Amino acid sequence: MAMTVHVDIVSAEEQIFSGLAEFVALPGESGELGILPGHMPLMTRIKPGAVRVKIPNREEEELIFVAGGILEVQPGLVTVLADTAIRGKDLDEAKALEAKRKAEDNLASKSAHIDYAKAQAELAAAIAQIHAIERLRKHTH
Repeated sequence: MAMTVHVDIVSAEEQIFSGLAEFVALPGESGELGILPGHMPLMTRIKPGAVRVKIPNREEEELIFVAGGILEVQPGLVTVLADTAIRGKDLDEAKALEAKRKAEDNLASKSAHIDYAKAQAELAAAIAQIHAIERLRKHTH
């Protein structure tokens, strides 16, 4: 039997995933992080993108889009506290593409009342969501 670690992925709205995993991969602040059972304690911010969870005895990984948040690793427990979390199967490509277009339009606008930091964050989240959808599409084909 493979070694496992308990993983909890939660957002402000709901618990998205809770269970055992062989590994977890996610977009850390300084790059992609891979967490295996026995990983040293760690706390870091995470960027928008796909969290991949390898569940024992399942071929395909569980994909969950997060729009940023905090990762905490403790002995035997990995916790992802996400600003927003959406199961891969629940992602809406048309909605993500529209959010990307709107954020790009806002950034291109020369209006003084545009919050550029917010528009850049919205653009980054939309792009990460589109990448998560593409990754999910590759895994299911």
